[in-house]
Amino acid sequence: MDRSSQIIRTSWIGIAANVLLAGFKATVGILANSVAIIMDAVNNLSDALSSVITIVGTKLSQRPADRKHPFGFGRIEYFSAIIIAIIVLSAGITSFIESVKKIFDPTEPEYTTVTLVVIVVAIVVKLILGQYVKCKGEQLKSDALIASGSDALFDAVITLATLVSAGIMLLWNVSLDGILGALISVVIIKAGIEMLASPINELLGTSISAELTHQIHKEVSEFEGVHGVFDLILHNYGPDVKIGSLHINVNDTMSAHDIHGLTRKISMQMFERHGIIMTVGVYAIATGENKRAELQTKVMQTLAAHKDIVQVHGFYYSEKDNMLSVDVIPDISVHDDATLINQLTTEIQTLVPDMQVFIVVDHNYTE
Repeated sequence: MDRSSQIIRTSWIGIAANVLLAGFKATVGILANSVAIIMDAVNNLSDALSSVITIVGTKLSQRPADRKHPFGFGRIEYFSAIIIAIIVLSAGITSFIESVKKIFDPTEPEYTTVTLVVIVVAIVVKLILGQYVKCKGEQLKSDALIASGSDALFDAVITLATLVSAGIMLLWNVSLDGILGALISVVIIKAGIEMLASPINELLGTSISAELTHQIHKEVSEFEGVHGVFDLILHNYGPDVKIGSLHINVNDTMSAHDIHGLTRKISMQMFERHGIIMTVGVYAIATGENKRAELQTKVMQTLAAHKDIVQVHGFYYSEKDNMLSVDVIPDISVHDDATLINQLTTEIQTLVPDMQVFIVVDHNYTE
């Protein structure tokens, strides 16, 4: 079963659990003639909404690419996660407001055997459901499922807190309902903000994880003829679609045919192992004993000696075009690229006074 099918199946389980729990509560409420329990059953039906949103979002994300959306619709999953996170955040804020009201105007809860049974069943079902859905979300890397599972877990925690505060009230006549509710609400609000941040960051574009960066560098470096990997960039168009680019160093004696074969092999491996549609660019290393190789060594060493420079690569020298170009990656503390370029250009210009010098400032897009 593919990822999308697993997400949809898990969401259907969530819907089924909420509907069954709502049916149980409604039946007990009707038999016990309790409006409160019946209304709680209706609330459970609304809890199934997050699972419905997840299913709709997953279905829409599977739509094939079209002319206006050549990268597909995978990012719709992030929008569904945002909606669910907003639902969780709203629930937390509402719970906080009601809890604060109870702090200043406490009421003594009234529980019967029937209501206690309903509460205990609801807590158990929500805990199991929430943990299952959240674990599947983490396994499938689905922000929507994680948010949906967290929503169910928070429902269980709020109900449990209400039950605990009721027991304390009955035993010691101390009302903690509002205080416990407010504390838990703060936790829910914090979690809701974090849940909201994750899909928003994916839409904005996050840095590539250090683990994936190291893995890609390691795999590409193992290809014969590769003498360095640089400029790794990845764009996420949904959990299943990643498009990226990188540059490799190869000897300037390598033929265009061999370079073509090498870059093709790297692209194929990146797609097979990581699902990344990778474009591979090439930097030529000057080899042998000649002016270009000698100048390359001097320029690279001169720039690498700067404390603000993290990496130097992409050296290019052409007597025909009367130019020298090299890429540098400055430390993250450097914010004035123009000043840095002027400083480095002036320094390198002394090595080639009669040529045009171009210093290109790159940036690190990984962790």
